[in-house]
Amino acid sequence: MNLKTLHSDTIVALATPQGIGAIGIIRLSGEKAIDICESVFASKSLRKIELSTKDSHTIHFGVIYEGDTIIDEVLISLFKNPHSYTGENTIEISCHGSQFIQQHLIQLFIKKGARLASPGEFTLRAFLNGKLDLSQAEAVADLISSKSSASHQVAMQQMRGGFSNQIKTLRQNLIDFASLIELELDFAEEDVEFADRSDLKTLVNTIQRIVQRLIDSFEVGNVIKNGIPVAIVGKPNAGKSTLLNALLDEERAIVSDIPGTTRDVIEDEMNIDGVQFRFIDTAGIRETNDIIESMGVEKTYEQIKLSSIAIYLFDAHEITSAELKLIVDDITPHLHNSQLVLVANKIDKEDIEYTKKEFSEFKDMLFISAKEKIGIDDFKNYMVTLFDNRTINVTETIVTNARHVEALRHTNVALIKVLDGLNHNVTGDFLAMDIRQALHYLGTITGEISSDDLLTNIFSRFCIGK
Repeated sequence: MNLKTLHSDTIVALATPQGIGAIGIIRLSGEKAIDICESVFASKSLRKIELSTKDSHTIHFGVIYEGDTIIDEVLISLFKNPHSYTGENTIEISCHGSQFIQQHLIQLFIKKGARLASPGEFTLRAFLNGKLDLSQAEAVADLISSKSSASHQVAMQQMRGGFSNQIKTLRQNLIDFASLIELELDFAEEDVEFADRSDLKTLVNTIQRIVQRLIDSFEVGNVIKNGIPVAIVGKPNAGKSTLLNALLDEERAIVSDIPGTTRDVIEDEMNIDGVQFRFIDTAGIRETNDIIESMGVEKTYEQIKLSSIAIYLFDAHEITSAELKLIVDDITPHLHNSQLVLVANKIDKEDIEYTKKEFSEFKDMLFISAKEKIGIDDFKNYMVTLFDNRTINVTETIVTNARHVEALRHTNVALIKVLDGLNHNVTGDFLAMDIRQALHYLGTITGEISSDDLLTNIFSRFCIGK
């Protein structure tokens, strides 16, 4: 039995978050969705409302009742197949936001023949019914979880088919050539070539460049999706935890005059002007005989390597310019793709102009007082400028999904084999084998090639009402 057969009955779920609110929305989808709702829906005077006779994309006011009891006054949004999110008959009931009412209605619909939806089952049905391809369906989950303007824009671009269309175009171009090579295999005894090898080489080179650009975009895409990791590092008592608290405007990290208080990383997220940052407060960097603190220092260096931005925070009155230069030289080898930002803290203690003069050789240094929240707004603005907005162009495709980038890497390997075969004049059967591999992996991105296990794994991560 295939997935489409398994998901042919009528399902119901709460489409809004659990909890008390002004309204809640319950969603029904399936062949009997309209009939089930119609059996318990009436006007305020309890006159039956025949939803099956109403036009699609219309809204109807009335009551849901059970026996002689009116459960709630509701609005019914009616969507008839195939013109709905799932491609099936779909009903959305806007009721009052009482948890009791919501659960009562859901249980009533279950009694009438629906079953509780599995996580992501509405979107799975949209995929199975051809309303979305697989990458678009995954973008739905990304859109729901987007925390910044950038992640929202990228998810919207992918959900509207930008990424899918590019993959389908690449795949179709390969299919056109593959069909010619497959035709050659049928005429192997005549020793003829239908597919021009130089044209195939040009095509594969072009596709490989596009695939590689998509792979490279994942570094930016992953940051957009999950937030820009910013490691706050420095010596003990430099004010790292105080800075984190000042940025978040809450006592998130323990602040103490005792050096070495922070022994593990503390992480929190913050949205600044539409850009999501993950600020990571780390253990102070210093020589220590304390085993636990030493482990914290090691984690600090790990966080520097993993971060996009490394903030080196220091007490402006306990270090000289020459000492700071040595520290920068020590940290630099640990930077992977990180950008180092120097931040002089505790400027409220002495003359700021004297402090700026002392460190004048360091360009773009920031001067703050984390404790007094001086310069914090300038710090936030600088973080946004470091995030190069030129890399976020919604007219271009940016890969944000680890599954997609893995499939693209496998595609790239297969394309390299095709080029290698062309360069060594291998026979058409070997070329066809490698082209089939590339087509397979491109197809797994959009769902043209998929397994039940893959689909179950993807959609199980969705919320139940989606």
